[in-house]
Amino acid sequence: MGVPLGVGKSDFSEFRESGAYYVDKTEILYELLQDADAAVTLFTRPRRFGKTLMSSMFENFFNIAKDSRALFAGLEITKHKEFCDEWMNQYPTIFLSFKDVAGETFEIAYERLKGQIAKLCEKLEPQLSDAPLSARQRRRFNLLKDRKADAVEIDYSLDFLMGLLRSVYGKRVVLLIDEYDAPLNNAHEKDAVESGFYRRTLDVIRTTLSIALKDNDNLKFAVVTGCFRVAQESIFTGLNNFSSFSVLDRRFSRYFGFSEDEVKALLTAVDRADKFGVVKDWYDGYLFGNSRVYNPWSVVNYVMELIGDRDAVPKPYWANTSGNAILRSFVKKREFDVNDKFERLLNGGTIEQSLSDLLTYDALLDSEDHFWSALLMTGYVTKANPDLCGDSIEIKIPNNEIATIFQETVVRLFSDTIDASKQRALMDAFWSCDEAGASKALSDLLWDTISYNDYHENYYHAFLVGVFVGLGYSVESNKENGLGRPDIVLKDKRSRRALVVEAKRSAKASDMASDARAALERIDAMRYDEGFDGYERVLRYGVAFFKKQARVCASDSD
Repeated sequence: MGVPLGVGKSDFSEFRESGAYYVDKTEILYELLQDADAAVTLFTRPRRFGKTLMSSMFENFFNIAKDSRALFAGLEITKHKEFCDEWMNQYPTIFLSFKDVAGETFEIAYERLKGQIAKLCEKLEPQLSDAPLSARQRRRFNLLKDRKADAVEIDYSLDFLMGLLRSVYGKRVVLLIDEYDAPLNNAHEKDAVESGFYRRTLDVIRTTLSIALKDNDNLKFAVVTGCFRVAQESIFTGLNNFSSFSVLDRRFSRYFGFSEDEVKALLTAVDRADKFGVVKDWYDGYLFGNSRVYNPWSVVNYVMELIGDRDAVPKPYWANTSGNAILRSFVKKREFDVNDKFERLLNGGTIEQSLSDLLTYDALLDSEDHFWSALLMTGYVTKANPDLCGDSIEIKIPNNEIATIFQETVVRLFSDTIDASKQRALMDAFWSCDEAGASKALSDLLWDTISYNDYHENYYHAFLVGVFVGLGYSVESNKENGLGRPDIVLKDKRSRRALVVEAKRSAKASDMASDARAALERIDAMRYDEGFDGYERVLRYGVAFFKKQARVCASDSD
């Protein structure tokens, strides 16, 4: 039970030295170097699927300035002794993360890029202290280290540092770039506030990486990670011997995320093997290439809670790490009619969609295909079948965690975009005791929203509560009153009036009228309209639902 899990640690050496439980992915090193012709390899995966820890592991393995034998002792890669002799700690290595290159303005983000390069210089300085640098080289290095370099020097910074390391060791350099597209994602989100933010950021990232990666004689090879392969914007265009592996590719598919056996081993290690079913329902379901994997971030966070509380309830831990800007932006584009597709996914179904792993941030919302492709690359949906390939792919929501995120964000976002006049029409009908008007208004609102849980009664209950709360009313839900608990009580104290609503789900459309009357009769039988002293009107409503239809039966106690 005393197994540390290393939650939040992404530095490989810190992770290993702390004794944290490590799911061994080091075999990727051997597989990666079998493709000796690939000068640049790009791995794209959703956030929190182990890219940064993987990049740090690469850095510790290759870096000539380190002795990593103790860190890798007992891990899978050490079974390849000749390979380790040839590659472990044998090459000068640069590891730069763009994860934190972000900000509200381009100037702030650019200063943070300079800060990351300055930190890199500080790490490399001991290796360069005895190097025979010219005065010009020393001055240029100090400008980068002191965050005083100009734009051109920043553009050439990686190329310059690689040249210095090669001059020290007489070997070409391994370059590792983590989360290369994080600055582009940030800039894309902020571009509406600061026009040109995205294009300026793209120019910086494209120029810096192009100089470092294209036809650079100082480069041994490079590994780059991100969420998207940014296409049509020349970051990787023209690269010789370039390989890219996304969630659609089979090769390397098992190295990002946890396999089922790895999850079982982890749960056994912390004496929580009995919780495997819960973990599977909530965090399994991703299909990368032909490998079925679990979300590692969420698994580890939930297991951490299980250690302290065996009855801990699973949560959508991943929801707080990814941001939902792309979902918010897409929902606002009313020209894309995707309600039916979201409903199918939220109710456990699949949809078939044309998808691509070649995307651009500034074109994500240009087409519906781009949007679904972005959701696939960022982990909101996954392939439904490992054997299907081609441009058109069947996709699904992978697990309960993502379904919860969709329910709490997409459903709410679509509700927020409902025409306010339809909501006002509903309330006018309710306060006027207009059965036909209320039935039509409710049906209109249902038509514009996304349903989930396959139209279960609790969905309709939540829908009604959401409509009333969205209009600013104070709502009591399932609060004891009379002889039981009415579904919904809405009090308008200013006007001294109230609504009591009882909702039912009908088995078929022809049952709706009788079900609505039965719901109204229950209000009377259970005396739900009692306890409203001082209110001048208490209106009672039985409401029956069938799919996207509503039938209202009313009674006014005026």
